[in-house]
Amino acid sequence: MSGLDIEALLTDADTRIIVCCGSGGVGKTTTAAALGLRAAEAGRRTVVLTIDPARRLAQSMGLSELDNVPRRVKGVETTGGGELHAMMLDMKRTFDEVVLAHTDPGRAEEIFANPFYQAMSSSFSGTQEYMAMEKLSQLRAADEWDLIIVDTPPSRSALDFLDAPQNLARFLDGRLLKLLLAPAKTGGRGVLKVMSGTFSLFSRVITKILGNQLLDDVSTFVAALDSMFGGFRERAQRTYDLLKTPGTAFVVVAAPEPDAVREASYFADRLLAEGMPLAGLVLNRVHATEAPGLSAADALDAAEKLDRTGESPLTAEVLRIHAGLSRLVERERRIAAGFTTAHPDVPIVEVPAEAEDVHDLDGLRRVGSALASTA
Repeated sequence: MSGLDIEALLTDADTRIIVCCGSGGVGKTTTAAALGLRAAEAGRRTVVLTIDPARRLAQSMGLSELDNVPRRVKGVETTGGGELHAMMLDMKRTFDEVVLAHTDPGRAEEIFANPFYQAMSSSFSGTQEYMAMEKLSQLRAADEWDLIIVDTPPSRSALDFLDAPQNLARFLDGRLLKLLLAPAKTGGRGVLKVMSGTFSLFSRVITKILGNQLLDDVSTFVAALDSMFGGFRERAQRTYDLLKTPGTAFVVVAAPEPDAVREASYFADRLLAEGMPLAGLVLNRVHATEAPGLSAADALDAAEKLDRTGESPLTAEVLRIHAGLSRLVERERRIAAGFTTAHPDVPIVEVPAEAEDVHDLDGLRRVGSALASTA
């Protein structure tokens, strides 16, 4: 097992995208922010895109809020022209941007007013993944950034955006979509007036389930979708292919807890199976002892001897604290070994546990230094 060289990763001009993924509560957002700050202070123009709706990223960077537009972070200490910006994915706004970019303003207003579009753009399963891929594509295509860091959602679905091109292709090529498009391609007449034969039977079933108005809304939206998203699937595929290039690095983040390490193994397996460039694992919040040569058992024996003699109760208490910490360190090592045994070739960097939560740039700098110094 080798060490993950974070400093080399951040300062390599060929590294253009870093994707951080991991389960919830492991410090993934803090890690993404710390990486972004360190890259910016090394002279790179950096943007951190979070798909996690929590406010931790904004708070740690001293921003009152984040939205779909990159916001510059003040207080970055750099002399090399580096800048740090942060933003949070707004999937509906990104969907609106796609509509505006691929249709005329009048048609766009009709689409925005469509009830089915309003539902799909804000709450349909899979929309977030499509729009995450779209936003990453937009950022990369603009070529304004030396480095883009993506903070994925804190769940196993964090890598669902890798499936976006295939899911979108299945949707656009699906039988249901083709049936819904059929009326629009016959001349734009009312959806129920032109149905006949098999499609008429299909329409009666769907109308009974959805209702006449909703079926019209869906058909109208799908007709717009047919022309509006001519290049959407291709862009999603290009972005997927971009993620497989050497200019991208995936960093899995975990804490030394059984569930988190299990999820980290899942992420690593998925990335390796997809042929994605897995840079390594960040093992966060790792504990250490200042006297590694003194075992927990020996410390407890010494404390008991002091108790029997009544000498130095303070020393005895310190020895018991050391014993507890030593046991925690040993437990974390056993848990981490589950990952290293399964993935012996994946580089790892350990980040010591902080005494308190990170909530400002100074805290992010400490985390960044720990990431770099343990390479």
